[in-house]
Amino acid sequence: MPPSLHIRVSLADQALHLCLGDELLRRYTVSTSSRGPGSQQDSFKTPLGSFRICEKIGDGEPHHTIFSARLPVGLWDPASPSDEDLILTRILRLEGLDPDNLNTYDRYIYIHGTNHLNHLGATASHGCIRMSCNDVLDLYDRTPTGTPLTITELPL
Repeated sequence: MPPSLHIRVSLADQALHLCLGDELLRRYTVSTSSRGPGSQQDSFKTPLGSFRICEKIGDGEPHHTIFSARLPVGLWDPASPSDEDLILTRILRLEGLDPDNLNTYDRYIYIHGTNHLNHLGATASHGCIRMSCNDVLDLYDRTPTGTPLTITELPL
């Protein structure tokens, strides 16, 4: 059986690893929830456990596209900083596979691009996994729908 593509996210490392079997293909710096791990509704925490990418949003949209309710609504200008927590470039929507994280889809937990590059590598999100726009575009292009994902508190 050929090795399978999968994603591992570490809250301890604030890192996302794209792997093929045991081989590390890419390492990306991310930002997870400033409130820590958890699956409670309206907690703004990053859920832990097993997931899959159930939906990919943004095919063909320009770099720095701003999404609202998963629809493109404009373009972000990096020369114009914003305190707003923008969902940019691409969205990889997660579906929880464990009893504790089955509400992940309904909580709108994504991997997405961010305008807060200075927060990557630190906990700062509202539950989602934030990446640079370049990194989320790269990950999006490399991962098909159905790719398994594990989110852990432990170092990778």
